Amino acid sequence: MAEQKATNVHWHEGDITREHRAKLLGHKGATLWFTGLSGSGKSTVAVELEGRLSEMGILAYRLDGDNVRMGINKNLGFTAEDRTENIRRIGEVAKLFVDAGVIALSSFISPYAADRDQVRELHEAAGMDFIEVFVDCSLEAAEARDPKGLYKKARAGEIKNFTGIDDPYEAPAKPELHLHSDQQSLDEEVDAILALLRERGIIAA
Repeated sequence: MAEQKATNVHWHEGDITREHRAKLLGHKGATLWFTGLSGSGKSTVAVELEGRLSEMGILAYRLDGDNVRMGINKNLGFTAEDRTENIRRIGEVAKLFVDAGVIALSSFISPYAADRDQVRELHEAAGMDFIEVFVDCSLEAAEARDPKGLYKKARAGEIKNFTGIDDPYEAPAKPELHLHSDQQSLDEEVDAILALLRERGIIAA
């Protein structure tokens, strides 16, 4: 984790607890961490899930990789060090959403297992639900989709440090949920996630 540089700072606890917020909203907060190759379908399933949750009266918010890099992480690139800081920051943001009672839908390639594990540990230390969702898709299928034309540019040498081409992707060893986006329908993926949220008591059965 990043070094604490600020001194003479103290955590100020409020009167409204996580339990109060969960009672107000009618559901718990949690972070669903969608990881997978570019083009695997992480954002697609997160968008669909957010819509389904909204229809159910459940508050969720998407934290999308590209969107975050246009704001809070606009000063970060794609080196290993910048990727680590990118994930550290968004892990902290997701934790704030969970504390507020919101289901955070975080869609990030997050190629390094150690970075994802740090976010998991951050949540677990605070007694928060962290659900790693591996949106598994073969490189061939992801490259065939290539919705942003990034694989084509990476193959041409126009993009460096591109996951799956000249940078590694470390697949989760034990994700809470393992989706196969090149084999399952979008509805099947979302149904599997909702079933897990009910099983864990995050949303009502």
